[in-house]
Amino acid sequence: MKINTTCAVSALLLFAATGVQAADANKANVYRDYTDMVAPADQDAYEAAVKAFNQCLREHGVKYSWVAWGHETGNTYKYSYVAGPLAWADFDAMHTQMKPCDSTWRTKANPHLKGETSAFMIEQADMSHEPKGGDKNATPQLIDVIYFSLKEGHDAREAFTSAVKKIAAAADKSNWSGPFRTLEVSNGDAGAPDYVVVIPNKNWAEVGMEPNPTLWKMVEGVYGKADTDALRKSFGASIKDSSSHIDSYNEELTYLAPKK
Repeated sequence: MKINTTCAVSALLLFAATGVQAADANKANVYRDYTDMVAPADQDAYEAAVKAFNQCLREHGVKYSWVAWGHETGNTYKYSYVAGPLAWADFDAMHTQMKPCDSTWRTKANPHLKGETSAFMIEQADMSHEPKGGDKNATPQLIDVIYFSLKEGHDAREAFTSAVKKIAAAADKSNWSGPFRTLEVSNGDAGAPDYVVVIPNKNWAEVGMEPNPTLWKMVEGVYGKADTDALRKSFGASIKDSSSHIDSYNEELTYLAPKK
């Protein structure tokens, strides 16, 4: 997994993103995601290569964990690896610690890749909800990953973020049973979503179970029907495209840093 990536973004968006990153440079709310595409015939060889890479990380005492996820729906020949939450400066230290294993990845894993994408994701605490008594740091067995690409312009972004903040506030106020985490995508290159919402699940039965009350009924219980209808309309109008897939935790391909 290469640490350096390039991205194509407009000057305006780059300026805006840089301002956010600089303001939160020391805050541990940043995740790094790599997603690999592998040909079906290469899966066994690829997974063996990831295990060899993880062994190299262990031998060099790399202090940063990478959680592995297998895509269960959508393109099921994808694997995602996520590190975080970390501060921006931690990625400099990670790059240095992982460098001795770069050649292992290039020689063993790269030959089996059809492609790889990478992006940073910045957690938005005021756009997220964790029920009282929940553990946001626990690794769930399954996650529902929802991508949101917004319409062009400031108004759409403002409408989306405002709506999700109000939804999160309603969920906190009512102690809603459905946890969710919202992350803003940074430096994801063309085609990357603007935001990702992650919903944890213990098992497939939980995936198929609607929260009670449902999301919009919960919001209506806090704000009333008229305001909820307006909020729902504003939220929907801000979105250009949305998609989702489910990932499962892959313990065998996960690298857990040694305990301090």
